[in-house]
Amino acid sequence: MSKIKLLSPRLANQIAAGEVVERPSSVVKELLENSLDAGATRLDVEVEDGGVKLMRVRDNGSGIDREDLALSLSRHATSKITDLDDLEAVATLGFRGEALASISSVARLALTSATDESGAGWQVTAEGRDMETELAPAPHPQGTTVEVRDLFFNTPARRKFLRTEKTEFNHLEDVVKRLALSRFDVGFTLRHNGRAIHSWRGGRTQAERERRVAQVCGPAFMDNAVHLDIERAGLRLWGWVALPTFSRSQADLQHFYVNGRSIRDKLVSHAVRQAYQDVLYHGRHPAFVLYLEVDPATVDVNVHPTKHEVRFRDGRTVHNFIFSSLHHALAEVSPGDRLDREHEPAVPAADAGVAQMSQQNTMALAGQGRPTGDWRESYFPAAMGSHAGDTSVAETPSAYGRPVAPQAASLSEIETSDGEIPPLGFAIAQLKGIYILAENAQGLIIVDMHAAHERITYERMKSAFADGRIQAQPLLVPVTLAVSEKEAACAEEHPDTFAALGFELQRAGPESLLIRQIPSILHGAKVDQLVRDVLSDLIEHGASERLAHHVNEILSIMACHGSVRANRRLSLPEMNALLRDMEATERSGQCNHGRPTWTLQSLDALDKLFMRGQ
Repeated sequence: MSKIKLLSPRLANQIAAGEVVERPSSVVKELLENSLDAGATRLDVEVEDGGVKLMRVRDNGSGIDREDLALSLSRHATSKITDLDDLEAVATLGFRGEALASISSVARLALTSATDESGAGWQVTAEGRDMETELAPAPHPQGTTVEVRDLFFNTPARRKFLRTEKTEFNHLEDVVKRLALSRFDVGFTLRHNGRAIHSWRGGRTQAERERRVAQVCGPAFMDNAVHLDIERAGLRLWGWVALPTFSRSQADLQHFYVNGRSIRDKLVSHAVRQAYQDVLYHGRHPAFVLYLEVDPATVDVNVHPTKHEVRFRDGRTVHNFIFSSLHHALAEVSPGDRLDREHEPAVPAADAGVAQMSQQNTMALAGQGRPTGDWRESYFPAAMGSHAGDTSVAETPSAYGRPVAPQAASLSEIETSDGEIPPLGFAIAQLKGIYILAENAQGLIIVDMHAAHERITYERMKSAFADGRIQAQPLLVPVTLAVSEKEAACAEEHPDTFAALGFELQRAGPESLLIRQIPSILHGAKVDQLVRDVLSDLIEHGASERLAHHVNEILSIMACHGSVRANRRLSLPEMNALLRDMEATERSGQCNHGRPTWTLQSLDALDKLFMRGQ
């Protein structure tokens, strides 16, 4: 008796369904993607019992011809590719032709469709062990309706792995949200157990897109998001990234799309983390809605059964593009940008208050004598201490701030050139030697002076380090490093990369390297582990940011020690100089550890606090 047998069509489809259909949300994803590929502009989703009992998806797309209905439920039947060339540049969401066949093998499926507005549609169902199809006329407007009932009714072992109704519906709702963010021009509705959950109208303008993002991700995300649109070398990245202060405890608000396809990719995640690593509090996760547009021929979407992952032909270029785009977008956010976005224009009363405060500051400044000693000793006390010999601390007064003339007769010397009130306003007091209180056009600004000055010092130290060459230090006794043969070969292939970082590596054997030279700034650090990490990055990503990050960690520690300490009393000119430097410094909204450096208490918030006007 032969031991090798052909699987029955039903069993083959059920095995394929194990890859495609994991839970109700998997079914809805496949059906919605088919509808979008069919040109639908409106999608209605109705589910019962979290989708286990019923999933119904209706669209107004192009529909399916009567002759193709039966074939649409067969395995590997698709209208989206015809040959290998089509597969190498896939521009549709679905293309394998497995979804409908797999779903019909583990559920009761009925597909009704019409290709015109005559209302004369046809319905196809698949029943029996051999998945034989039955075709019958059925009235239907132009478009397609797919009805899936009793998921896993014939595979009880799979049904046992389903979670509670609430959990399954949450997964299904997430799928609808992700697809709603992928197509702003398409309207979506979602009903669960007869109750309307979501209804999103389609739109094409920027305002309509932002409305959709606010509806899906919440208005708080849009209030704290920065819009970017960058195009370079055939790549375009656009969308919204949240400020670091709007971080999340979980990675639950991260949406990334490649040519309209929602993905979760290690390369993309790595690039985003690197862009946020210098401004995000430890253990927190960024929030973003981003869209990457590339040539379909340069990305392979057929590397994962559920198409959640992709493979880029030139991963290093894509990684660097995403990192640099986000890095610069976050760096360019100034206090003025945040205030303009988050708050309405100030009422006249606030302007009057600022004018009155300005007069008080003028009087205070006029009566303030020149402080004794070097001005840097007051504003930057650590600069006159043990770090005075470092190039990163206390070079010139302009290196970490500008000296403010204490004997100024007016505020004109510290106002902006156009005479307007600066975004962070003017200092009025210092609280407990820790916080600076300032008044701006919107209300009260509270600044953590140590955190703010730490960021200012850190950014200037990074710039000074980047402008000069990395000083290298030869080792009297080379360090022997045991590595794999692959790592040793990688070190031989990238000598220029390591030389630019200040390292000199020499291959001493098939699985060993000699470290003959290291960057001077890393003297005393564990360079052997750092070299291993750089090699790991070069092998996986084609580039390494680890040395820069390690250097930044060292500079961050030095900046922390070289910044204004708590309980240090500052004069009004010194406080105002710190505010002006914050306005001119990149990433000044967060300290080196990701904590916020300033906050605003608007006049409206203060009025509510004291119940004014109620």
